[in-house]
Amino acid sequence: MNERNNNIQKKIENTSKIILELKSIIPEINKTINIISKCLIKGNKIVLFGNGGSAADAQHIAAEFIGRFNFNRKSLSAISLTSNSSTMTSISNDYSYDVVFSRQCESLVKKGDVVIGISTSGNSLNVKKGLLISKKIGATTIGLVGKNGSIKKIVDIPLTVECKTTPEIQEAHRVIYHIVCEHVEKELIKKYKK
Repeated sequence: MNERNNNIQKKIENTSKIILELKSIIPEINKTINIISKCLIKGNKIVLFGNGGSAADAQHIAAEFIGRFNFNRKSLSAISLTSNSSTMTSISNDYSYDVVFSRQCESLVKKGDVVIGISTSGNSLNVKKGLLISKKIGATTIGLVGKNGSIKKIVDIPLTVECKTTPEIQEAHRVIYHIVCEHVEKELIKKYKK
């Protein structure tokens, strides 16, 4: 039992260290909050996508904007491209899983939207393709990524967790997007009260 306790303690300490290192991307987090707030105030939307656990995170973030985070307020426009299984499977079957997000972005993303691609490896081809087509359309692109990969080089704002381990990257991503949701909500509440 002591060995397990030691392993649990090490895991908690390591995750805490990774989360504390997020202080280095506070400027990028602030920029993300400002860009998303302006996007929503102008009547545009947030589009999100990722694979596996990142797909769940995309749905989680969309739910925070559409529903509520801390306060009762007007619903904020957000959509997760991973939520519609019919769309996901038909595109994958008729074309390729590599274009499952880019095909949706082609029709749903408009100039002025914010598109958030989530990839712990930073290399998911379908996420990269979705971000590239969104950028071409005129959306601002944000990457929630891990230490490695090429996605951070092609987005307008990389939110990079300096880690290579998927579970720890996901834990840090959750901290980042909860901070973003909290502050975007505060900004929008201030705007609507004016």
